[in-house]
Amino acid sequence: MADEPGHDGNEGGTGSVDIEAIRQLLDLMHEHGLAELEIEQGDMAVRLRKGGTEAAAAFGAGVPAPAAPAPSGAEPPEEEPLPTINSPMVGTYYSAASPEADAYVQVGDHVDDDTVVCMIEAMKVFNEIRAETTGTIERILVQNAQAVEFGQPLFAVRPD
Repeated sequence: MADEPGHDGNEGGTGSVDIEAIRQLLDLMHEHGLAELEIEQGDMAVRLRKGGTEAAAAFGAGVPAPAAPAPSGAEPPEEEPLPTINSPMVGTYYSAASPEADAYVQVGDHVDDDTVVCMIEAMKVFNEIRAETTGTIERILVQNAQAVEFGQPLFAVRPD
């Protein structure tokens, strides 16, 4: 690719993709725990999104996407499988009502059916998510401001 005319390693070239820049973006996503990143520069747009076991990249201007590396390292196996509270929608997970507010729940907190455990923002609408179970929060499985998918586990709960 470096031998192609017009490819100087910069994203500014028409139809050229700077693979090193994509790698740096992937590193930034991993470093900051981001699930999705979208950047537009001129007529070029790059959107990177991590899925369950694979990463996908979408490019504007008709440029094919290179294969992205799979995320490294998985969670260590649990000692005991626990029921989970799952996301009822695609959106962004928030642990509190505002950046200054305390988290709705923390590890060790007892929840019941009506306990609000988090908010998920979808299309600029903030939705309160209720536990819909009774038990103790054992693990929080996502980070604040992380993109979540429908059905993705958010909390592991030890039932009463």
